[in-house]
Amino acid sequence: MVVELFKCFSLQSLFLFAEEPISFDYCLISSAVVLIMVLYYTTRVQYFVYLLDFNCYRPPDNLRGIFDYFVEYFETFNIFDRESIDFQVKVYERAGVGNESCVPRSVHEIPFNGSLSGAREEIEEVLFTAVRDLLSKHKIDPKSINILVSNCSIFCPTPSITATVINKFGFRSDIKSFTLSGMGCSAGILSIGLVKDLLKVHKNSLALVLTTEAITPSFYTGKNKSMLVTNTLFRMGGAAILLSNRKQDRWIAKYRLQHIVRTHMGSDDECYNSVFQQTDEDGHMGVSLSRALLHVAAKALRTNISELAPLVLPYSEQLRYGWSVARKTIWSAEQKGTFVPNFKKAFEHFCIHAGGRAVIDAVEKSLRLQKEDVEASRMTLYRFGNTSSSSLWYELCYLEAKGRVKKGDRVWQIAFGSGFKTNSAVWKCISELDPKETNAWSDRIHSELAP
Repeated sequence: MVVELFKCFSLQSLFLFAEEPISFDYCLISSAVVLIMVLYYTTRVQYFVYLLDFNCYRPPDNLRGIFDYFVEYFETFNIFDRESIDFQVKVYERAGVGNESCVPRSVHEIPFNGSLSGAREEIEEVLFTAVRDLLSKHKIDPKSINILVSNCSIFCPTPSITATVINKFGFRSDIKSFTLSGMGCSAGILSIGLVKDLLKVHKNSLALVLTTEAITPSFYTGKNKSMLVTNTLFRMGGAAILLSNRKQDRWIAKYRLQHIVRTHMGSDDECYNSVFQQTDEDGHMGVSLSRALLHVAAKALRTNISELAPLVLPYSEQLRYGWSVARKTIWSAEQKGTFVPNFKKAFEHFCIHAGGRAVIDAVEKSLRLQKEDVEASRMTLYRFGNTSSSSLWYELCYLEAKGRVKKGDRVWQIAFGSGFKTNSAVWKCISELDPKETNAWSDRIHSELAP
């Protein structure tokens, strides 16, 4: 482009020179214009983050967490009293989690193995499988990976999770590795955001993101009801995501990252305490979910949307929203509510964190979505349970397996996590996807029916 500009300028100069002498002012102005254009094109950096592919871990059927089996298990070995068992059964029946979801071997063992070795075995099985399948699928040499980021909220061993993966696959010694912990179910998008920033600095790089949660150390055996809820929701799962900023990968990538918007409500005490790891009065460790959780999530989502909406919504929707806010401010007594923008004009697909049926219902209602818009979230919750930070990738995997994601489509991933955080990622599909491609849903995509 710069060369072409110089050619055009030279030809134009010769042509004008043949007609009449060129004034000094004209030369000065023309030179300034060309210089500005040259600086513009040479300093403007085309920077994109491409999602080459991702792989979700599919547990074997022998790890299915059939709840009736666990009720019998609880009763036989007196792990819980009758009231605690009945409470968990009641919550499970309403949670939207099916018997196809899986728990690690440590939970199946008698007695329950909540040891460090049990947690390490779970993490290794999930991540080693996900990474191996992803790299082998694309014939990628582990030593070609420049950046490695993992996130797991509860389990943070020494050596770290990234060190464990590096040791297993033989990654290069100068790899940039980061392990995120304690950041809850929204940490998957946080990892993507970190990689996005790293790729601005490290050119022509491949990045691998590992997102998971450990069930073994988070299984609660006490009597506190706010902490028993997690036993009925969380299940085994994880994903490996391959990202790149290399220009040549544009032609093989599935998606291009368009936006990352992060919202942290930790300065608010109610938000901060809504998801909290602690010990109960008897010394049992667990994660407490407060009754205000849905209210907190709604508040965080509104804040997140207020930043995301101007980036993605057409001007017509932005104007209507702005007008509704103005009317509510001026005539608050007459205005019942703020206009909710139609986000289906900005996105073709929605991946809402499968935190539970109540969470999905609340987001569906607040964004005024249709049942089909949240189908991927409900199906993921039913088939795999709440897999924490990796649930968004099981949902995108579902949409791909159904053949619904087309070239040019935009996907909105919405994650909620402790802190309290709400994070959004926006992807644009830039390739023709093959729905017959094998993934975590391939064995049940046409037979699985959620209640």
